Amino acid sequence: MVLNDRDKNKKAKVGKARNKDSHADFRRPALEEKAGLDARIAAAKILAAVVDRRTPLDGMLDAEHGNPAYRALIEPDRALVRAIVQAALRHLPRIEAILSSLLDSPLPEGARSLHHLLVIAMTQMMYLDVPDHSAVDLAVEQATRDPRNRRFAKLVNAVLRRLGREKAERLASVASLPSTPKWFFDRLVKVYGADVAAQIAEVHGRPAPIDITVKSNPEVWAERLNGCVLPTGSVRLAEFRGGIPTLEGFADGEWWVQDAAAALPARLLGDISGKRVADLCAAPGGKTAQLIQAGAIVTAVEQSESRIRRLKSNLNRLHLECECVNASLLDFRPSELFDGVLLDAPCSSTGTARRHPDVLWTKGPEDVAKLASLQETLLRHALTLVRPGGRLVFSNCSLDPSEGEEVVARVLADTPGYRREPIVAVDWPGLEDAVTPLGELRTTPAMLTPEDAEGGIDGFYACVLSRS
Repeated sequence: MVLNDRDKNKKAKVGKARNKDSHADFRRPALEEKAGLDARIAAAKILAAVVDRRTPLDGMLDAEHGNPAYRALIEPDRALVRAIVQAALRHLPRIEAILSSLLDSPLPEGARSLHHLLVIAMTQMMYLDVPDHSAVDLAVEQATRDPRNRRFAKLVNAVLRRLGREKAERLASVASLPSTPKWFFDRLVKVYGADVAAQIAEVHGRPAPIDITVKSNPEVWAERLNGCVLPTGSVRLAEFRGGIPTLEGFADGEWWVQDAAAALPARLLGDISGKRVADLCAAPGGKTAQLIQAGAIVTAVEQSESRIRRLKSNLNRLHLECECVNASLLDFRPSELFDGVLLDAPCSSTGTARRHPDVLWTKGPEDVAKLASLQETLLRHALTLVRPGGRLVFSNCSLDPSEGEEVVARVLADTPGYRREPIVAVDWPGLEDAVTPLGELRTTPAMLTPEDAEGGIDGFYACVLSRS
């Protein structure tokens, strides 16, 4: 059949329309079939924000105000994003070393989105229970849909398939490489020596266990919640699936989540029943709850309005009450001095990297120095709130002595009327090694590793200062 020009044009238009329709029909189901793709895209964006822009992870994973890509997901996908990003940050130096070994030449300069895409996929393949074919397929699809990475889709496929074939060999090749940033590991070696530094880094590579502080009867609650009682008196829960609020006793306010090391500073104040005690920098309220439960008349001071709301909410669930003061610590000048003061000061939080793996990537040596200066300022003011004969406990969750021991040494050197009150090792069974020769407390994640529980505790520093 012969077509004239008009017929040809008409047929061409119809053909284009059909092609367009069938293309739409083809693509729409394909988009729907890629379950989990949005979660991987969100994970890559969040990883980039942490590593490249030093954005704290907690804020981005907030259900109401967090990263838009994360908030758009359903809860199972949000949980997957959290698992992927946290695992990636815990093992990033090893993942990046393996990635470099799989590439014939480095990725193009500025190809950070491609880099993060590959890291997210490799994390699933090496450290999470995700089938290799699923991780590879989704990564290739993710690259294909991103204009920046489309031309690298074949590279993504080749690199990840090779990793799937050589996974065990590649993991073995980096087993001795510290899974922490170099700046942090170098400081650990300088302070604790190479062996302990390696132990700390290894523990940081594992998810943190869940410890709780109970109001009473830790043995009973350990049995009810399938946990064990640690030497510190905290209850460590066995691995479980589900949310904390679903566990027995949570809604009734019988216990609260608090790492075993974080529960130690409040206990250093001794017998405080009936005494006036100030908890400075009090939110989220775990230590405040301990002080109230110990019988103290507590004043909780917190500068942030949002954090003091959280503090009050937590205390309300626990059926505990105290005076809450929303004020800057440096502006806090009560009419009556306190028998005891607890200053758990803001710090680099490097001791909590097991549960907050972004900390080591969003902070650096300059932050440690800046925070140490702030701690010294806060400690000098906090000492003025202690009555003669009273005690102050200074603590923080940093592993760096410049934020702990060195701060206290400088303050005591030029502040007459205060002295270090030594902590006695025999009073802390199971943590004798945490008591330093000066009588201060220094825990590390390499301590408290019983075989019947997932090991380690947060890194914490604490000391007791008394006023003459």
